[in-house]
Amino acid sequence: MKVLVTGGSGFIGSRLIPKLVELEHDVYSLERYVTGRYVLGGRYVVKTVFSDLRNYFTLRNTIRKVQPEAVVHLASISPVSYSYDHPIEVMETNFLGTVNLAESCLREVPQFRHFLFAGTSEEYGNQENTPIKESAELRPCSPYAVSKVAADKYLQYMYDAYDFPVTILRNFNTYGRKNNTHFVVERIIVQMLEEKTVMLGDPTPVRDLLYIDDHVSSYVTCLENEKAIGEVFNFCTRRGTSITQLVELMKELIGFKREVVWNTIPERPLDVAVLVGDNSKAKRLLGWKPKFTLKKGLQLTINFWKEKISQLTE
Repeated sequence: MKVLVTGGSGFIGSRLIPKLVELEHDVYSLERYVTGRYVLGGRYVVKTVFSDLRNYFTLRNTIRKVQPEAVVHLASISPVSYSYDHPIEVMETNFLGTVNLAESCLREVPQFRHFLFAGTSEEYGNQENTPIKESAELRPCSPYAVSKVAADKYLQYMYDAYDFPVTILRNFNTYGRKNNTHFVVERIIVQMLEEKTVMLGDPTPVRDLLYIDDHVSSYVTCLENEKAIGEVFNFCTRRGTSITQLVELMKELIGFKREVVWNTIPERPLDVAVLVGDNSKAKRLLGWKPKFTLKKGLQLTINFWKEKISQLTE
């Protein structure tokens, strides 16, 4: 199948693309051209096309030329904290970009088969009942979450109006990054491995933590699966872990003995206390279930960063 992946150079995309190639799909990576970014580094084993999601006319022309049978739409501005200070940029990229891409596929690809959209657990916001089911009312608590809810609703409208073949994947908090230490798991690991005082924010939020390989498998499971079309799925572990519990587990795995200082990061204007998902629908309809326990996933992530830091300090 000819598959176009947006956000192919990002956290999820960089791990998904090799898997799709391994499965013998004809993979294209849609990227926004940035001067100087492509001067150094190895070439992709996939075809790269350039377009800006915010520019409908150039994007539509790109889709017309590529004629993808499926799109995995991962590209977005994803840090929640960033979205509070840059709401317009986030809405233009995450919402308008999604509309532009989906409408281009609808109007330019006669044989289009599947649009996989990277939703987010952040769409749920604060809920009275957990684990959270896909049918829960969406209560976004950040500009990022609002942008994803808006895109989510637009895609569901397209399915109802045009039978547009969309699947919405609401993956919960994912870890296992190899370059970015902005997110909490990787931030804790690097600070502990470097034997620094660990500086963190609020210790109380509870999150459902999903290892990267399980996240990638959610897209592989949905792609070409007719049971997934028109559906919304949670991909998660159904287990909640507080930031305090996460730190204690990290201490045990790393052997960290130094101080942890809390509330060193400014509070968000509005935050989600508990995000724990119900994955029973994905298990029932798709046969998907997570393969990695939190302890196993963290150990793999720690091992990677330990090796990386060791190489940098040699």
